[in-house]
Amino acid sequence: MREEELLTRITVNPNICHGKPTIRGLRYPVENMLELMASGMTFAEILEDYEDLETDDLRACLVYAAKLAKVKNVVQLVA
Repeated sequence: MREEELLTRITVNPNICHGKPTIRGLRYPVENMLELMASGMTFAEILEDYEDLETDDLRACLVYAAKLAKVKNVVQLVA
């Protein structure tokens, strides 16, 4: 699946999760899935815990994060 297609899986609705980006309008914030991946969980482990998610949903989270990281200016967050 191409990046553009993957990104259609990421939705923003002010009535779901306070408007945070979620996966397919479900109550799974992209932020939470990225944290699980960063903690070392594999796609298989995450999919086992969240049975209504698909591999392409997790790939979409990574594509979304990569797009957000493409910025012109960087500000240090931690002193």
